[in-house]
Amino acid sequence: MTNTENETPVEDGTPLDAETAEATAADAPAGEGEPQDEAVKLAEQIASLQQDLLYARAETQNVTRRKDKEIADAHAYAATKFARDILSVADNLGRALAAIGDEQREDEKFKPFVAGLEATERELMSVFERHGITRIAAIGLPLDPNQHQAMLEVPSDKEPGTIVQEMQAGYMMKDRLLRPAMVGVAKKAD
Repeated sequence: MTNTENETPVEDGTPLDAETAEATAADAPAGEGEPQDEAVKLAEQIASLQQDLLYARAETQNVTRRKDKEIADAHAYAATKFARDILSVADNLGRALAAIGDEQREDEKFKPFVAGLEATERELMSVFERHGITRIAAIGLPLDPNQHQAMLEVPSDKEPGTIVQEMQAGYMMKDRLLRPAMVGVAKKAD
């Protein structure tokens, strides 16, 4: 009984019925259909490895950029600890100059001493400027918690929150805070 609809040709040209064709396919050695499957798997692996390579390259670039930034920051801010320590010298020099009265400034025996202190202060400020250390402006400005530390409130006719007194100067080193300015802030007068 041969039905041409259910017959499948065999290599020698003789037709097989559907049942025989299925049995023959089941008995066929594994691997005849695998080359295509293996090619698909290899293509997927290649795509996966290419993606992993792209991620690795991106991560390497990020690490390199981060390293370069850290090196630049280390060079730019290497003197931060020293700068903080030297601020007390600047404060004491400023206090010494402020303590000298007008009468003493005019006295001939104090003039060289005063001139020496003023020259020292100018040189210190010049060194600060060369290294990117700047004094934070305070008096008359609104309180900025990123640069000012409010120490007290002072009754005043100024706008509340305006800095009216500076107890200690604040300093920045380039874009980093070395020390906040300690200030007195205006409050509404009672």
